[in-house]
Amino acid sequence: MRFSRMGAVASAVVLSAALAACGSSEKTADKQASGGDTKGALIGVTMPTKSSERWISDGDNLKKQLEALGYQVDLQYAENDIPTQTQQLDNQITKGAKLLIIASIDGTAITTQLENAKANKIPVIAYDRLIRNSPNVDYYATFDNAKVGVQQATSLLTGLKVLNADGSKGSAKGPFNVELFAGSPDDNNATFFFNGAMTVLKPYIDSGTIVVKSKQTDFKTVAILRWDPATAQKRMEDLLTSTYKSGAKVDGVLSPYDGLSIGILSALKSNGYGTSAQKYPVVTGQDAELASVKSIIGGEQYSTIYKDTRQLAKTTVEMADAVLKGQTPQTNNTTDYDNGVKVVPSMLLQSVIVDKTNYKKELVDTGYYTEAQLG
Repeated sequence: MRFSRMGAVASAVVLSAALAACGSSEKTADKQASGGDTKGALIGVTMPTKSSERWISDGDNLKKQLEALGYQVDLQYAENDIPTQTQQLDNQITKGAKLLIIASIDGTAITTQLENAKANKIPVIAYDRLIRNSPNVDYYATFDNAKVGVQQATSLLTGLKVLNADGSKGSAKGPFNVELFAGSPDDNNATFFFNGAMTVLKPYIDSGTIVVKSKQTDFKTVAILRWDPATAQKRMEDLLTSTYKSGAKVDGVLSPYDGLSIGILSALKSNGYGTSAQKYPVVTGQDAELASVKSIIGGEQYSTIYKDTRQLAKTTVEMADAVLKGQTPQTNNTTDYDNGVKVVPSMLLQSVIVDKTNYKKELVDTGYYTEAQLG
């Protein structure tokens, strides 16, 4: 059937108005599902543990910034115990939380809680650690984790003088004995860190410039469950006993986290490293924890990767605020973070290599630490 021109225009106007009304209704419904009037809404925040300095800062920053916007915050720490974290999430849902921010201990162990959150129309933001194998994760706030691994490997090569600070070829030729460590196998970030690092190191391993004397180069073998410093220390001690008993020396250690680095350095110190006769190898790290920054200043740990958790908290709070107001939060990556069921829209922040040459600029001048804290 053919309409007259005026009839077609009139129909289009009516249709357009109907669609606009429908869209407005849907947006209002979304707002109501997310809490409608968000003033005073309860937000559940769950962190893995207080045993790591960075998670304490993360939790404090999130709570402070959310409360500044008028939200109530239930902040919980699970001390790396999965049943404790699942119970905390159950309690937050029961209390009527309107949104959950979760830094998971095991990214696959909270599926039931996420299903319950979905049933109660509670949005979920994964904080720094991707929650896996669930469709009920709405957004992810983190750093560019593959780049963090690249930075760790680059700083290792710089410390060995294989590379110069500007990335150009250095004066050292090797071969250098290097041992590899990775993070917890139940933390999705750990594979990003390790794989990122190996994209840099593998060509040097293949050429013989870097020698992994233990031959332990696969992720499963070098991973440290729960990022436990004592486990890393024990593994380093075992490597020194089994692989280096003939007198060969360790020149470098790829460590993905400052807590592990402290354990690794303890093992090395017990085996005669850290003296004028035998200096510490080049040991990397991550998170710019206070003890490790002091270690860097003291000439022990070589480097760390500084991730400004104040900015991560700020980004996450902005995400949460937008979601609760029925808006779409800003993201900058919608392709890389596949949790096994869906690609989670993510906001990635940038990180910085910190060593003895730039710690004042990056950590003191930015207010992350004071001179007094660093001694």
